[in-house]
Amino acid sequence: MLNDSEKPIEWIRIYPIRFRSLDLDKRYPRWSIISAEIEKNTKDYREESFRINDSSINIIINIDTKYNWKERKSLILPLEFNSVSEIINNGKSLGIIKPQSIRKYFYRKTSREWSTRQQAIQDQLDLFEPSVELDKIPFQFCYDFLAKDGRSHKYSINDWEIMQLYRNCRNNSDKFTHEEKEKDALEKVRQKLEDDFLNNKDLYFIVGNLKNHKNTFMIIGLFYPPKLEFEQLSLFN
Repeated sequence: MLNDSEKPIEWIRIYPIRFRSLDLDKRYPRWSIISAEIEKNTKDYREESFRINDSSINIIINIDTKYNWKERKSLILPLEFNSVSEIINNGKSLGIIKPQSIRKYFYRKTSREWSTRQQAIQDQLDLFEPSVELDKIPFQFCYDFLAKDGRSHKYSINDWEIMQLYRNCRNNSDKFTHEEKEKDALEKVRQKLEDDFLNNKDLYFIVGNLKNHKNTFMIIGLFYPPKLEFEQLSLFN
């Protein structure tokens, strides 16, 4: 179990983390609690933005998915907002929301090369370590959803895990041509984001804005504990 002192009380973003250059004992898995030296990023107006001394990282514990994600839920769900509007009205740039309903999953074709604007947006996201050339995915994965305040949104999904799912499926596809491999990977991503997540998961969106466009949000992470079906069982017929 976690001590109360280990539970985060708010969202923050910490960067840059040069993950590939970290010592092996500091390469924390996703869903880890770490300790590290951080300081406010004075070049970023967003109050949640901090710089990190990544050489000071120490791994405390990894949060597993036992008991239907009990520990992860205890950390994440108390931080939930009702809508993106509520996040903005509270002066925040990060938050987690549960959509009232998800109309559909879809994808859009994009350029195969980074444009100047896309590179700038990528830099603003603060999700990637410096000096790492990313493989440009020529597709944008999206959800069309209704928030709890009744507002409609169409947000792109900029979650590293989903991007890597696409890359892995494309690279490991047994198809022959590159076009067939991409089509195969797109179907695998659709199966995950539509068939699996919309039918089997209690899906939440972790959203964040762009540094230079404070009212422009996107999905930067997905929180997807399994759906629980409660059945009342009788001991007697």
